[in-house]
Amino acid sequence: MLSVFGSRQSTCCNGTRRRDFLKVGALGATGLMLPDLLRARDAQAKTAAGPKDTTVIWLFLSGGPTHYETFDPKPDNPAPYRSVVGTLKTNVPGTHIGGLFPKLARLADKYSIIRSFAHTAADHAAATHWLSTGYDYPPAANGAPPVQPSLGSILSRSRGPHHPTTGMPTYVGLDHLYAEGPAWLGAAHGPFDARGNALANMMPKLELGRLQDRRSLLHQFDRMDRAIDQSGMMSALDEYEGRAVELVRGQAREAFDLSREDPKLRDKYGKGEKKLGENLLLARRLAEANTGMISVWYGGWDSHGTNPSVNHGTIEQEMHKLAPEFDHAVSVFIEDLYDRGLDQKVLLAIVGEFGRSPHINKDGGREHWPQLGNQVLVGGGMPMGRIIGESTAKGDVPLSKPISPNDLHATFFQYLGVPLDLQYTNQAGRPTNMLPAGQPIAELF
Repeated sequence: MLSVFGSRQSTCCNGTRRRDFLKVGALGATGLMLPDLLRARDAQAKTAAGPKDTTVIWLFLSGGPTHYETFDPKPDNPAPYRSVVGTLKTNVPGTHIGGLFPKLARLADKYSIIRSFAHTAADHAAATHWLSTGYDYPPAANGAPPVQPSLGSILSRSRGPHHPTTGMPTYVGLDHLYAEGPAWLGAAHGPFDARGNALANMMPKLELGRLQDRRSLLHQFDRMDRAIDQSGMMSALDEYEGRAVELVRGQAREAFDLSREDPKLRDKYGKGEKKLGENLLLARRLAEANTGMISVWYGGWDSHGTNPSVNHGTIEQEMHKLAPEFDHAVSVFIEDLYDRGLDQKVLLAIVGEFGRSPHINKDGGREHWPQLGNQVLVGGGMPMGRIIGESTAKGDVPLSKPISPNDLHATFFQYLGVPLDLQYTNQAGRPTNMLPAGQPIAELF
């Protein structure tokens, strides 16, 4: 059995906790061995469409990032209706962003900003459910589990759960996110959980405990490869067992192995406290190997103001904690994406639950504000350097072209080649629309 355990945890203001946990051999609480999972996935994907090459990297800024201090700074407004961390001109005339993103300011021609994102869910979990699945589900605010499949799981069902050439999973999660999962589509279409050291995750647990370093790890894996080939064991395995081994020792293993990258590029991406650069580099490698959707987490944006119990300061102080790593890692990723020509087939979606309030409270923070927020899209062969939608002078609601979570989902559906009218039969035997409402954002196509 191949296993990995992680211990990183975090909380939002509603007390939601995250735990890293993965078993590659016996997958989570399902008890399925990897060959069993592959069989189940194939059985559920018999009607799947042929695989596409487009990829969405879902960079989730959990907590609700402030739009004033990030991508809609309102530089000409009086306080508090403007960024408290200043503003920067970008390389796109007339476009300003928050004052702590100097590197992103120089790359504004390579991303488009949605400034009129709006909905009605003011709770983290409820907003995340809507953003991840396209379904508004208020009970999520009270701890209810997700009831609809997420975008990645829909893509897994639509394309098939793995790429027929590379064997790569269609859907990979680099961290656990609420509502990131298949719901009633079944466990076969959940994200391949790649948290932690992905190369080590693919090693036998018993052997991993005996290994001293990465070189020894690779040496042991090479010995296993030769033993398999010389014994003829592969010919004795059925199709699914053989594919399970190939997934672990073949091209998929290489895609997950960051040691294969140029050390100078790894250093350029950096790690940072939350390892955003390292995760984005891994996401780029997975996209190159034709993974269809990869989720990446960068949280901590729940800026209610000074609260010593959770080590939170004012919104200005919290922005100074979050912005440098974000600015650096995302900027390096954008440059790398365009340098490699991947901007035509990879779409980086920088998304969060909602924006923050126009007023600043007594603790120096901004409150949840679903009435307006920003989302940012990079690449995907789409028109970049654009502002989509507009907020009012105070930055409290959309002035033009409100974009809902469903419109955002419709945009991803169209980009990924998923039919907008796609239906699957739910657990009650009823045909269910995977996209209940919404239209693709016309300016991007």
